[in-house]
Amino acid sequence: MFSTFKRNKDPLFQLSQILTLLQTPSMATEEPNSSNKPKHKPSPPTPNPFSFWFYFTISVSLITLIFITITSLTTKNDPKTWFLTLPTNLRTHYSNGRIIKVQTNPHGTPIEVFTIENGPKGSSQNVLFVHGFGCSSYVFSNVIKGLGKKGVRAVAIDLPGFGFSDKYETVSEMKVLGGFGKLVELYKEIKEKGVFWGFDQLVEQGYVNYDYAENEVRVSRVESLKVIELSPDEMGRVLRDVIETLGLESVDLVFHDSAFNLGANWVAKNLRFIRSVTLIDSAPNQTAFPLWLLKFPVVREFVSGFRFVFGKVIEGCCTKSGGGLDAESHRLLLKGRDGWKSVIGMGNKMNSSFDIAEWGKLYGVEKLPMQVIWSSGWSEEWVKLGREVANMLSHSNFVTHSGGRWPQEDTADELAESIHNFVSRLPEPLKAAKKKEPLPDRILEMRDEATSDVRSHGFGSHDHSHGHGHEVGYPSGYGLGHEFS
Repeated sequence: MFSTFKRNKDPLFQLSQILTLLQTPSMATEEPNSSNKPKHKPSPPTPNPFSFWFYFTISVSLITLIFITITSLTTKNDPKTWFLTLPTNLRTHYSNGRIIKVQTNPHGTPIEVFTIENGPKGSSQNVLFVHGFGCSSYVFSNVIKGLGKKGVRAVAIDLPGFGFSDKYETVSEMKVLGGFGKLVELYKEIKEKGVFWGFDQLVEQGYVNYDYAENEVRVSRVESLKVIELSPDEMGRVLRDVIETLGLESVDLVFHDSAFNLGANWVAKNLRFIRSVTLIDSAPNQTAFPLWLLKFPVVREFVSGFRFVFGKVIEGCCTKSGGGLDAESHRLLLKGRDGWKSVIGMGNKMNSSFDIAEWGKLYGVEKLPMQVIWSSGWSEEWVKLGREVANMLSHSNFVTHSGGRWPQEDTADELAESIHNFVSRLPEPLKAAKKKEPLPDRILEMRDEATSDVRSHGFGSHDHSHGHGHEVGYPSGYGLGHEFS
């Protein structure tokens, strides 16, 4: 433009060009450097606080679903299949035991309880072991062998819901029939009376009349399976039936871990059955195995589904050596047939307000011989707690052992020796002393007459039922059919 301005000499043209330049400032001045302009950075987007929890919830749900699906496909809930997958040591343990039936509910069906024993039946010393939560009678298998060699009759049981005992019970409920329930009842009635009966009803009346009025409320008995969750009262019934069925009166009762919490109340009310009580690492209101691990599906499947993880868990809370065959046996019995459900249910029914000091001062209990056996190698705090328990029971004897809070194979002889030394110093039961004295002839004649009178009224042989419906049997193989003698 400036070159054109110089070449053209016309004053009017030059004047018009000057005016044009004045009206266009951007052309008259230099364009400012763009690098000096302030840069406005765009503000970052505000993160959504709900997005993290959304993806977290979705991830946890998917992982839980995967674990549950894998578990349902791999877990053998069928008793026969489950039993055949067990290692040899567990199947041998079962084959050496026996099944008895107990009645936890007066109106319910009998429950099968697994028991294993060793030693002479004629012994005056009868020791009954009751395991804690998370384990079973298998934990005492070597202890009862050691006592049997010393002439003591030792018995260990699987509490209902644990080990080889029943983990479900049949419950009958009365329910009002709705629309679908009526169809089910109609189907049952046609099945009972025949298809032709139903056809005749349709031809004659246009509908099937199954014997109740239109407005009548009909109730049907429905049976379902319920997980066994023993309460303290039901625990007492189990102990009573086991003692009576096996003939263990004047028993030396051994509570392990959390079993003492549920059984202490029954002991105080039934002292006639008991000669002494021994506590093995029984803290008043806690369990060795952390029950909270079983309450969360993902954690539960992770712990019970992997041998290595389960071994590390019990190594940190129950035994000194978590690996090996014993740990795997505990894992299989806890996981098999959903045994963890009973563990959680019974753990929720523990008496959290149980005071061992007050219990020890109850009438009759204060004179009961007691022994406290405690792990000395677990921790200093645990040993201190054991001494406090023994001090609360002023008449108890305090003994330590080198194992963990669950009995181990390498310390079985040590526990057996402590228990034998304790029970062998106790006075001989009155029942056993009477057996050694010959009865007078007059008493024998009266007993024979009474027996003949009972038989004449139809009460022939004694079948160990005691009116409670519990029986004794010997298993040929778990899930393969029980052969009751």
